[in-house]
Amino acid sequence: MRVGIIGVTGYTGNELLRLLFSHGGVEITYVTSYSYAGKTLDEIHPHYLEIIKPVLRSFSAEEAAEKTDLIFSALPHGESMEKVPLLRDAGIKVIDLSADFRLTDASLYPIWYKRDHCSPRYLEEAVYGLPEYNREKIKNASLVANPGCYPTSVLLGLLPLALRGKLVNWDTLVVDSKSGASGAGRVPSQNLHFPECSENFRAYRVAEHQHTPEIEQELGKLAGRKISLTFVPHLLPMIRGILSTIYVSLNNDNISLEEIVNIYSRFYRDEKFVRILPGPILPETRNVYASNYCDLSLKWDARNNRLIIISVLDNLVKGAAGQAVQNMNLMLGFKEEQGLETVPLRP
Repeated sequence: MRVGIIGVTGYTGNELLRLLFSHGGVEITYVTSYSYAGKTLDEIHPHYLEIIKPVLRSFSAEEAAEKTDLIFSALPHGESMEKVPLLRDAGIKVIDLSADFRLTDASLYPIWYKRDHCSPRYLEEAVYGLPEYNREKIKNASLVANPGCYPTSVLLGLLPLALRGKLVNWDTLVVDSKSGASGAGRVPSQNLHFPECSENFRAYRVAEHQHTPEIEQELGKLAGRKISLTFVPHLLPMIRGILSTIYVSLNNDNISLEEIVNIYSRFYRDEKFVRILPGPILPETRNVYASNYCDLSLKWDARNNRLIIISVLDNLVKGAAGQAVQNMNLMLGFKEEQGLETVPLRP
């Protein structure tokens, strides 16, 4: 199958290229870059030297339609909503890695992303691309909105409970997340300048991060009610990885931790990329580094009647490009895990 990537020189586009190159079932036939059109890929990313060196092109929906069966859009937020409709009108299947088609309510974009949505009719077409609960819809989709990295870590941590909505006291939900610096993308900024973020740890966008409505929207669909959470993200002085600590109270005082673990184990029993850690082992970002795995651990704070869920993943793989390839596999009829069975790198 012929696939393309628009916005290939950013971190997620680059990670997509790495995964697709080793996939075995696809040919990369079209790659674009606004900033580096006309250059070869290895001029921008020298680690591809003598491996893969396509010429980077300017975007053209007509050329994309001639050369591809499916396109990954790895463009920044706000740019995909302009390009993706052109690709869909040309009949191309699209997986969008930006946030431009994740929210079903167009009125939320000016609030959380500071711009109006220019293609709101495509919000109804887009399927939210979390395979662990939307697998069948993804298989038949023509436009998939790939989830954000923070939301993926949170939703996978809460999915088994959300489907038992009355078990959870959703009014108590608090999420504390930490991410490596690559989550902010490749464009440099002062806050990501090495002397600013190295040997430092800080919270940012406290209770106002743009991933908040995405998490609330998807949890609300599952739980069958409106959900509001407190979400506090932090920047870690490392490149890759997300660790989310989720705090929530339950409505059933008699349920045991063993019963909760059994709920999770049964739910994720056949899921290749979600691992429930046994006993005292706690998730660490280094144990999922450069892989498509999400590791979960469950702890019970009996003194405060509170469940603590710890979730880790690689923000560039399961939080972005790896999940996009997982969605592509479903859309194109490949084995879901094809091209993604990489053992995490350690040390």
